[in-house]
Amino acid sequence: MDIRSLHFLAQNPFKKSLDISWKEGIAGSVMQASMDEYLIPLGLFLGATPMDIGFLVAIPHLLGSLSQFFAVKAAEIFSSRLKFLVRATLLQALFLLPLALFPLIVFPSRILALIVFVTLFRVLANLIATVWGSLASDYLAPEERGKYFGWRSRITGLAGVITAIAGGILLNISRIFSTAVGFCILFATTASARFISSTLMSQMEDVPEQKKPEDAFTFFMFLRRFRESNFVKFVFYVGSITFATMLAAPYFSVYMLQDLKFSYLTYMFIHMGAVAASIISFPLWGKHADRVGNAKILKTTSLLIPLIPVLWLFSSNLVYLFLIEIFAGFVWGGFNLCSLNFIYDAVSPGKRVRCLGYFSFINGVATFVGAGLGGYLAERLPMLNGSRILTLFVISAFFRLLSHFLLSRQFHEVRPSAQKISSVELFFSVVGIRPFLEKERDWSVLSFLKRSPWKD
Repeated sequence: MDIRSLHFLAQNPFKKSLDISWKEGIAGSVMQASMDEYLIPLGLFLGATPMDIGFLVAIPHLLGSLSQFFAVKAAEIFSSRLKFLVRATLLQALFLLPLALFPLIVFPSRILALIVFVTLFRVLANLIATVWGSLASDYLAPEERGKYFGWRSRITGLAGVITAIAGGILLNISRIFSTAVGFCILFATTASARFISSTLMSQMEDVPEQKKPEDAFTFFMFLRRFRESNFVKFVFYVGSITFATMLAAPYFSVYMLQDLKFSYLTYMFIHMGAVAASIISFPLWGKHADRVGNAKILKTTSLLIPLIPVLWLFSSNLVYLFLIEIFAGFVWGGFNLCSLNFIYDAVSPGKRVRCLGYFSFINGVATFVGAGLGGYLAERLPMLNGSRILTLFVISAFFRLLSHFLLSRQFHEVRPSAQKISSVELFFSVVGIRPFLEKERDWSVLSFLKRSPWKD
């Protein structure tokens, strides 16, 4: 499988870089899946409390978000976005290596040391994501982004599934001889994947940034434009969803591993529902976004996002929770994909690094406040069905819904060619029940399983 499968990119001058990009994305996804799925289990294994978990999530994201103010400067220092990306990913891999050693070495303040190295990792991760998003979007025309990033996300998502499954099996088997060794192997592999990612990234092509004097503006100038700027309103909308989500997001793992006493294998199985659904949903949402616009998909999915934590209240049955995660992965797949694509559409190339940085900063602050407050509440809220974390899920659902109704109507689509469609019609079209255009039947979930979604 290579970029030639994507016939709509036949005339793209950056086919080579786009071909390398999805391969690099696979290595990056191996790293990201390990960090996303097993960082909190690692913290719990090392003896972290719910409050410690809050700090483990909140502090790295806060400092990572603060680093966004240096994103433009970082790219300028290296005089090239690609040079910065290669060196930053290499350094990031080095910061991952200590995580493989922590399970094997018992020393005071292991949790503090874990937080420090994860913070260094997150600082670089945020800078890398901002600069990479700016460069990758320059490889593609606006009408190509939805299909390409949807397709790429499907490929990298599959790599994430395999990684998460392998990690769960590894940790489950390692309980026979040493869970510490299992975590060591897992995070050593994580660091190795980032080294491979850095090597592949070095083979991509650089694109000089086209800057104008008006492309430079401060963060406070950015904030002052809230009333008239469609993009600033969008940023605060996503930030509010992030805050409401992070109140509970880190504690789903705590709930499963500590309250429900699930094994690592069971924990992995439930998470696979979300990852598998994301893989299917990325190209489906991406193709729809190219027709109806990213804003419509954002507003439709953010209306469904509050349902996710509420559904966790009704049962701890393994199959039931797996189905919830399928729904969650499907919905979040659309929201996450279209959040980035909206930025690429709404912001001119010369402003992308700066605007992506400000976007990441606000979301990082929202993550810090949400996760930190969630960790505080998780140890103090009244119990619901025998768990304080379930009470936290209810609070998170309320704020998610509030964010949608207060802010989703404040911003609008930027593509003039976007077709009109209701949220209900859009959802039914994506799942294949009632495609809103007859010729678009190949967008459905059922047809996705029968044929490649990037072919007409």
